[in-house]
Amino acid sequence: LEQIKILQKDKKIRLVITMGAVLLSAFIQAWAIQVFVRPAEIISGGFSGAAMLIERVGSLKGLTIPMQVTMILLNIPVALMCCRGISVRFTVVSLLQVVFGSIFLQIFNFQPIFQDEILNVIFGGVIYGTSIVIALKGNASTGGTDFIALFVSNKTGKSIWSYVFFGNALMYCVYGVIFGWKFAGYSIIFQFCNTQVINTFYKKYHKKTLLIITEDPASISADILELTHHSSTIFKGMGFYSAHKKYLIYTVLSDSDVRKVRKQILAHYPG
Repeated sequence: LEQIKILQKDKKIRLVITMGAVLLSAFIQAWAIQVFVRPAEIISGGFSGAAMLIERVGSLKGLTIPMQVTMILLNIPVALMCCRGISVRFTVVSLLQVVFGSIFLQIFNFQPIFQDEILNVIFGGVIYGTSIVIALKGNASTGGTDFIALFVSNKTGKSIWSYVFFGNALMYCVYGVIFGWKFAGYSIIFQFCNTQVINTFYKKYHKKTLLIITEDPASISADILELTHHSSTIFKGMGFYSAHKKYLIYTVLSDSDVRKVRKQILAHYPG
């Protein structure tokens, strides 16, 4: 385990892991689109969904507008605008995920597994969500609205996922008007399955309340601030049996930040 921890601290090793996750995520995403999404005539959310919508609208007019090209064209300007507000490395590897996904869509031609629309919607949502989780676990993303959401969150400290959801809902309404409400409904079910997989297996942004009782609140609060860039609130108290002065540190952190703080406290404050 110690050797694994040492390797994880190596930047080159972390980059290899990230690129492996990016490639695997892109391949699974392309496979899911060809095997499940297109046969069910549905669209996903975000920029990939917008690219699918543009592709389908173009086909009605006799125009060939490949989804893989549109995905790249939509992502590049947003990535350039947001890269200074978020990690440049994160932006680059996320953009590479989009590029690889587009390439895989171009060079591979996977055949559908199911003829049933519901099976395509459910399995497609689960597998598409899995591809996103793999990218996130590798410290990347699938681009699109992730860039905008992270940029706004880092700048303002507020989440815009409710606005992203509203944008997706509006896109599904447009899709329903043009191609039929059945397919819009299936797209929503697909997105729900997709989101459930992400929420189940990727908990970095899930918030937890952390309560710490200590006699050294200043040092621990300083460590919390340094590790997570989050502040904390300190309450004075007293132990009932010992009558010693105690302090309660209260803070709200993401799941991953809680693990970092816990590890730091156990290592430096064994008492």
